[in-house]
Amino acid sequence: MYRFLLTPRWWGINLFVVLAIPFCVFMGTWQLGRFEDRVQTHDAAEKQPAPGSRAAEPIDRLLPVSTVTSGRPATATGRYADQFLVPGRELDKKPGFYVLNMLRTDSGKALPVVRGWLPGEPGRTAVPAAPTGTVTVTGDLQASETASTDGVDTRGGLPDDQLGMISAASLVNLVPYDVYDAWVTVQDTGDPGAAKASGALRPVPAALAQGTGLDLKAFQNLGYTGEWFVFAGFVLFMWFRLVRREAEAARDQRLGLVTETGAGAGADAETGPEAREGAAAAHGDDEAEAPSRTA
Repeated sequence: MYRFLLTPRWWGINLFVVLAIPFCVFMGTWQLGRFEDRVQTHDAAEKQPAPGSRAAEPIDRLLPVSTVTSGRPATATGRYADQFLVPGRELDKKPGFYVLNMLRTDSGKALPVVRGWLPGEPGRTAVPAAPTGTVTVTGDLQASETASTDGVDTRGGLPDDQLGMISAASLVNLVPYDVYDAWVTVQDTGDPGAAKASGALRPVPAALAQGTGLDLKAFQNLGYTGEWFVFAGFVLFMWFRLVRREAEAARDQRLGLVTETGAGAGADAETGPEAREGAAAAHGDDEAEAPSRTA
């Protein structure tokens, strides 16, 4: 009954099933591993001391930015240079923008420094001037933003004094000097009492390093895990269904319930013996009535 499994057509079907099921299982296991890695990284990050509670270190000692150094206080000395406004940034669910200044260090490279946040729209809100002269800045270290970072504007078309994404790749085309592949956000913007005053810069909290929190991407990995395992089960289910249908067709043919005469065979298989007998009787009646109509 199952000799049809050795036919060329079924060899192709069987090969597809043999390859598809392990592939789906592998992809599901891989996605599950990604989710477990995120959970472990999140647990490890929670067990570490708060980044802001650690002593500040020179920026060069904390680079490149990693899940361990992200959020750590970093210091750099230099002079403020170019200023950019970063629109479309929220703080406490209020729309506003970041005020970012390039700190030219003695090494020649510039460190992007977010001095604070202001409500409103760039160009319509007064921005406090940056300190002049040589300054030592201490801020929480952050990795360069990517297109997937919240608030990033990748559409382009911004004015020359505005920036859609805080990253060395974006800034290197706007300034004539080298840029650190990182940035810092200053938590001490001046007088604590003035932070609540209208027009005063508000500190921008440091964000968690990417991949260290149980965010939407982590649960997407878990969802993809279920999808791949469902695909594997669906492939196996369809294979069993095709085998069963083919086996039933072979059995009906062996019992003489169907023929191999093309379309007629398919019709006979669906109508059954009783319907075929009724069709034969009707055909005989038509032949008996034909001579009378001719006469």
